Amino acid sequence: MITRVPGFAVGHASDFKNVTGCTVILCPPGTIGSLDVRGSAAGTRQIDALLDFHIVNEVHAVLLCGGSAFGLDAAGGVMEYLEGRGRGFDVAITRVPIVPTAVIYDLSLGNCRVRPDKAMGYAACEAARTEPQGDGSLGVGVGASVGKLLGIRQATKGGLGTSFMEAPDGLKVGALAVVNAFGDVVNPATGEIVAGVRTSPESKEFADAARLIRQGVVRRRFGEPNTTIGVVATNAVLTREEAQKIAQMGHNALARTIRPVHTLFDGDIVFVLARPEVKADLHLLGLLAEKVLEEAILSGVKSAHGLGVLPCYQDLQAA
Repeated sequence: MITRVPGFAVGHASDFKNVTGCTVILCPPGTIGSLDVRGSAAGTRQIDALLDFHIVNEVHAVLLCGGSAFGLDAAGGVMEYLEGRGRGFDVAITRVPIVPTAVIYDLSLGNCRVRPDKAMGYAACEAARTEPQGDGSLGVGVGASVGKLLGIRQATKGGLGTSFMEAPDGLKVGALAVVNAFGDVVNPATGEIVAGVRTSPESKEFADAARLIRQGVVRRRFGEPNTTIGVVATNAVLTREEAQKIAQMGHNALARTIRPVHTLFDGDIVFVLARPEVKADLHLLGLLAEKVLEEAILSGVKSAHGLGVLPCYQDLQAA
């Protein structure tokens, strides 16, 4: 789990009634971060602090939210929580917390008028723990769905997943992913579709989104936007530029597990957070980042609960 990387804590705020939520990753002091955006429908806040030539060189938290762009308001609660604890970029009169934030679109499943807000962001911070809290339909994964080529009624429930690997010499790499993809999620080892677009609203059979698109079935309007967001945490010593390279390599995991991926309707993002402790080869780290993200994506859909709104992986396996 991502919290097995020392110093990182994860907190969830889940609204099961309105089918939305948010998840915060609180970072230890000295964390360096960067990201890579490949989807064309990303919704973000304060990610400029992770890019080259920015004066800020420390990340204090990353927040993932439902609610589309409305959910970005939840970042204010995380900033309030951190400021109250003296965390942030020193501007002499106070400290300004650096909280890069990204959202998924989940407005189609629940009450579209209720979205993550400042209070929910604060609550997620209060709930943060360094122990694993499970995967599936919690936090930002509450409103996640997968496979929306034919509309939300023929989709499958998505969710939030985590994973962890440890390499020689003390290198640790953990991942957290929320899976809310336009395309299908596939097992890269077998090519089997594990979540995605179904042949009808009542069906438990997958239609194969990539095959349908090749046959000319296309989305002609924006419809339900989507997004898969991955966060990789490590104890490797990295510069911001090196963290960005690992984020780029991390997208290979999305390419192997989601079909199609990085579409016009997705806001796919990979964050990398590094608490500098051990030196590591970037190629090794990149391969581990890809692997833990793959496992987190698969766990996110396999652990999801339908919540009475969409069938989930376990429902379909029971068919």
